[in-house]
Amino acid sequence: MEFGAMIKYYRTQRGITQAELAKGICSVPHLSKIENNSKEANAETISLLLDRLNVNLEEMEEKEELIQVLLGDLGEKINYYLMDKIDETYRNLQEIEHIIPFSKHIYTYELYKYRYLLFKGYLAEAEKQKDLLFKQRINFSQHEEYLYNYINAVFLIMKGQYKAADELLDTLNVNPGNYSSSAEFFYHRSLVKGSLEQSGHAIHFGKMALQLFMNEHNFFRILHTLMLLGINYTLSNIYEEAEECFRHLIRNAELLKQEKLLPQIYHNMGYLQKEKNKPREALIYFQKSLELQPINNPHYLVTLYSIGEIQYSLKEIEKAKECFQVVSSLAKELGSKKYRLLAEFYLIHLVTPEKAFKYLSSKVIPFLEETNEHYKDLTGFYKMLSDFYTEQGMYLEAVNYLNKIT
Repeated sequence: MEFGAMIKYYRTQRGITQAELAKGICSVPHLSKIENNSKEANAETISLLLDRLNVNLEEMEEKEELIQVLLGDLGEKINYYLMDKIDETYRNLQEIEHIIPFSKHIYTYELYKYRYLLFKGYLAEAEKQKDLLFKQRINFSQHEEYLYNYINAVFLIMKGQYKAADELLDTLNVNPGNYSSSAEFFYHRSLVKGSLEQSGHAIHFGKMALQLFMNEHNFFRILHTLMLLGINYTLSNIYEEAEECFRHLIRNAELLKQEKLLPQIYHNMGYLQKEKNKPREALIYFQKSLELQPINNPHYLVTLYSIGEIQYSLKEIEKAKECFQVVSSLAKELGSKKYRLLAEFYLIHLVTPEKAFKYLSSKVIPFLEETNEHYKDLTGFYKMLSDFYTEQGMYLEAVNYLNKIT
């Protein structure tokens, strides 16, 4: 506990001069040195000064222990993804926030506050907290510096800046701290690698995270990790393992009452069935996902588009047309250029294929390449264009798109 700073704070708050406080206890210069932490005072002097300020020393020391307990509890609730229980712990910390600057936990508290804001999805507030911490980092311990960088990586992930997050996590892996061997660390490594389309690495880190979460009986995070593994197994064409992940997820999401996860699970299972060339099964899962989602949100849009693609592939032309019309309208409302372009391509193709392929090559492909869309999605369109140009006898153009695939 920083008693000098505490004495100065309460003395100023109560409108007491140094002379009034020091009278009969110590000299004014001695008090001044204590307040500026340039001189260590003995316990008796500290106790007398605090008594005069009506501050209970024993209570202050108990509160310092309480701060440590609450910070540990806050970290645990984040790690175990206890979204519905974390606010109570955070409120308890805020109630004694005025004591924290005098404790040894001052920077740890500010770091955990940063992590809490990210956990709750308050990105604007988290960014302000990040900037505040940046100014204080000169005073950080080695562990606090490590924690700051790790939380910054989480911040970058939530902002969609996966390459920067990957580079930062790489440095933390080289310079390990408490978090470098944690399940949470490996989970975020897997998430980033998957987002960068490095599925092999994503599976490697995901399996490490899964084992550690299982050791901790961290059921919610087990579900999240299985989702990552299922997605990356699918992208790596390891279909049996992917299906096992998703079937496990469907069973356990219901048991753990994680209804919010079910639309995502069904969608990813649908994508898996599509990759396995089982369009009818894919359609069933996409429909299940759609039924559980609120309309007019980006996830609904993606699933609806996936249904349209399946209907198109099954030559259910009227259903596909109706679906893409809704996708086009909804994409305009949500400001999603990608799905507006994709829906328009299919709608044009249903009427005039030749015009549609010109639209694909001049509008859709350049946009997808510029925004670094998943390579697997792009290759499907490259193949479409290559086949079209081959049929037209335009072999140079066909080879150009084949080269993009290879």
